[in-house]
Formats: sequence, C-alpha cells, structure tokens
Amino acid sequence: MTDVLRRGRASLAFGFFAQGAAFALLVTRIPAIQDRYGVSDALLPLFLAAVPVLAGIGSVTTEQVVKRIRPSRVLRWSQPAVLLALLGVGAGGDLAVLAVTLAAFGLAVGALDASMNMLGVSLQRAYGRSIMLGFHAVFSLGGIVGASLAWAGAHWKLALWVSYLPVVAVLLPAVLVASRWYVDGRPAPAADGTGGDDGADGGGVVFRALLPLCLVMAFAYIGDSTVSNWSAKYLKDVLGSSEQLATVPYNVYMVTTLVGRAVGDLGVRRFGAVAVVRLGSLTAAAGFAVVAAAPGAWAGMLGFTLLGLGLCVLVPQTFAAAGRLFPGSSDAAIARLNVFNYVGFLVGSPLVGVLGDAWGYRWAMLVPMVLVLVTLVYARSFEARPDRYGGEHERSRTVDVGRGSNGL
Repeated sequence: MTDVLRRGRASLAFGFFAQGAAFALLVTRIPAIQDRYGVSDALLPLFLAAVPVLAGIGSVTTEQVVKRIRPSRVLRWSQPAVLLALLGVGAGGDLAVLAVTLAAFGLAVGALDASMNMLGVSLQRAYGRSIMLGFHAVFSLGGIVGASLAWAGAHWKLALWVSYLPVVAVLLPAVLVASRWYVDGRPAPAADGTGGDDGADGGGVVFRALLPLCLVMAFAYIGDSTVSNWSAKYLKDVLGSSEQLATVPYNVYMVTTLVGRAVGDLGVRRFGAVAVVRLGSLTAAAGFAVVAAAPGAWAGMLGFTLLGLGLCVLVPQTFAAAGRLFPGSSDAAIARLNVFNYVGFLVGSPLVGVLGDAWGYRWAMLVPMVLVLVTLVYARSFEARPDRYGGEHERSRTVDVGRGSNGL
C-alpha cells in the first residue's frame, strides 16, 4: 500500500504540474490571442470573465458527478480536455471558434481543479501528514515552465499553435499514462459498518461552517490576481520603473510562491496549519503594505517577494481544512470551496482597477491587504479536529486505487 500511495502521489503531482503549465501558456499569451482573433479591447474582458464563470460551473457540476464517478476518472478525462482546448485556442480561425474553445477550457478547468484537489486531500488523509502544499508547489513550477515557454514563443514570434502543439503532444499522453496510478479516497466506515456521519454524498456539508474557508479562498485569490494583473503596471506607472524591469515582479512572485510551498508542508507538520496560515497572512499583508508605501521600484519588488511567500500557503491549506472539516463529504466541500477560487479571480482585478482610478493605486493596494488580514479572524478554521474514530480527521480515510476509467 505504501508503494500505491507513493505512485499516487507522484502521478497526481505530475497532474498539478501539467495544469500549471497549461494555464500559464494560456494567460501569458492573452495579447497574442487577442491579436490573432482581432478581439477588441471592449470585448476582451467578456471573454476573460467567461472562463472563470464557466470554471465555477464546472466545479459545481463535478460535485454531482463524483457521487457516481470517482474523482480520479473525472481528473483523467478533464485534463486532456484542458490541453486539447488550449491547442484549439491556438489553432482556431475566428471568434466563434475562440468562444467555443475558451468555454471548453473553462468548464474542463473547473472539473480538473475540483477533482485534482479532491485527490490531493484524500492522499493527505491517507498519508496522515501535510502534503498539499507540495502539490501546489509543483503547480507553481509548472506555471514557471509554461510562462517560460510562452516567453520563448513570443520571443521567436511563433504562431500560437506552433507554441502549443509540442507542449500538448508531450503532456497529453503523459497525463493519460500517469492517471493509471491515481489514488481515490473513501470515507472511513463507522462502527456499524456504514459510511461516515458527515454524509459522503455531500449532504453533510453545511455552508455556514464552510463559509469562513470560502472567504479565505476568495481573499487569497483577490491578492493573487492583484499581483498577476497589476504588478507590472504598478511598477512602471506608479514606481517609475523601466518596462523591462516591470516584468520582473510577477516572475519573482512565482518563484517565491514555489519556494514557500516547497517548504510549507514541513512548517505545517512542525507548527500546525493554524500557525502557518497566520504567518502567511501577516507576511502577505506586510507585502501589500510595502508595495503601497514603496518609494521606488526595488522596494516594490521586495513587497511582491513578501506577497509570494505569504499568499502561497493559504489556498492549499484551505482545501486541506475543508477536507478535515467534512471528512465524510470532502469531495462536495472541495467542489463548493473551489468556486470561490474563481470568485476571487473575477473580483480581484476589476476591484483594484476601479479603486486605483478613484483613489490612486497606492491606496488601492491597501484593500487586498485588509482582506488578507481578515484571514486571521478565521485562522481557527484550519486546526485539526479529533474525529469519532479516535484519531484526527487527517487519518480518517481508507484509500482505493483508481486506474484510469476502469477504476481497478
């Protein structure tokens, strides 16, 4: 069983890597996509907003699907769908094709994100120790690789489909092969032999209890989208950097996110999730404060570095906390929680833009700072809770091996 868990962990980690690379290849080439299809500046926000909205629909739908189909199967087929949709975005010829492929991408991403984190929480429970940050670290690594490949494609002025095709050709068969070793978790039986008392079908998920984690998820993604959408503009227009230097903060943010997640599991094991979440929130808030008060570009760079180190722990620990809070209904809890990923992404960019135009961008940076600090109020939601089987929720599941679509 140890070998099964190790293979499951490695195969899922590769899935996180592939998703990070695919997502980065899409979002970092938005200007090229706009040029290819002739999307106007007025129409572009509609296309961009449609992706997270449809991803939220895909996540909610996954909650219902996994009542009948194992999350490993959902992940096995949603990941190729994401990669094929990415290739479709690069190869299409008119706006109708772009709309269809982006819609497919959004729906598939929602199913992929939800099922991927379901399996991650199940594996963490089977391991009995924190490993979720490691999965998200690999996602960050995939994002760095994808962004680097996108830079190379833009540098060499390659057509979008030429940039995307080799990546899809490598990742598509690789994720299908890796999916044979995905590991599903199932609720531990109660003393009478029935399922867990939290309701494996999702009926045990009480939204009022889940709400604090939903807010933390949304606030974390508001902070993340602030960095991804506004860091370059802030450095150039507010702090007076060169255009070349303005591209650096997001890369620094991605690297520090990777580093923070790579070591974050050790912190959770040693000090507990509550302490790590509190430290992450305070570090992220300090990062926003430094950015808002920065006298120049290099001080602003320090702020974005702190943001990467702080924000990186919040999302993985929020998924893990949902699994602990509803051990018999973790799939449903994660699917619902994942929707607030997209809520934060949708709200973050326009929020900072509107406030920046009204108050100035320095003052606008204080709003996500305050939202991140609100996480401290909900930090106790991240603590491990003893379950009725005599242990902690982290250990309250058995595991099944899901090999692709046959579930063997």
